[in-house]
Amino acid sequence: MSALWLVIICLGAGALAARFHHPEGLAAGLNWWVLHVALPALVLQQILLLQWSHELLFPAVAMWLVFAGAWLLINLLGRSLGWTRGQIGALVLTAGLGNTSFVGYPLIEALRGTEALGVAVIADQMGSFLVLSSLGVIVAAVYAGQRVSAMDLLRRVAMFPAFFALLLALILRQTGGLPGVLMEVLGRLGQTLTPLALFTVGMQLRLSAVRHDLVPMLYGLGWKLLLAPLMIAGLAIAMGAQPATADIAVLQAAMAPMITAGILAQQHGLAPALANRIVGIGLLLSLLTVPLADYLLRL
Repeated sequence: MSALWLVIICLGAGALAARFHHPEGLAAGLNWWVLHVALPALVLQQILLLQWSHELLFPAVAMWLVFAGAWLLINLLGRSLGWTRGQIGALVLTAGLGNTSFVGYPLIEALRGTEALGVAVIADQMGSFLVLSSLGVIVAAVYAGQRVSAMDLLRRVAMFPAFFALLLALILRQTGGLPGVLMEVLGRLGQTLTPLALFTVGMQLRLSAVRHDLVPMLYGLGWKLLLAPLMIAGLAIAMGAQPATADIAVLQAAMAPMITAGILAQQHGLAPALANRIVGIGLLLSLLTVPLADYLLRL
């Protein structure tokens, strides 16, 4: 319960800080630490601690299916309802990709304990992040009328610090891992991710909705917060997946729209206002819907 309160307090503190005088570039500086230090440290530590099994493939594949489902559904709805290409592109990105790290890790820890973070990292790094770096970039370029080369995709993936940490962890697992003192250091660095990431998310929350974006946003949130986790839960039951991994996959599928996906949409000129607001409103709603999903999974 204390971890859930940490989520709420840090988000609120960030939202308040954004409305008062604060050092210029504060959010950018904190984001740099989160992306280049805290997140790679957490990924490295959790992958080294993780007991690998084939069941871990399910959470990773689930994130790809969530994106594919969003792409199919939003494209069909958008064309039939007369949405712009920008609106469709923005919704595919934000409704197809969940905030499985900055918000996902704290919520998973709050609801399922620290021991569940390893599975959450697999869903995030091998699922959401790889989708963002490949299909996400392609979707953004296509709906913005651009072309993306294979080399550019590889460069973007390889240069992401958390992905490098993932590769390093996989190598170290084969060579005996790291000394205990370094694992402790990684753990302490990784602990900074939750409060700092949530604080910067709070600073960037935008909640008001433009009228012509309201209906597309409701459809996008309906997929991301309701239909996507239901789809993954159904697949888990049909495949007989183990609850220890299947439940985390469902919870990660239920996470709010990804902040980075919203930024990618804005950078490509894909309905920037819609992309920004669906992230903010979806984040607040997920603080209710994700715990509710967790409660239903325990029944």
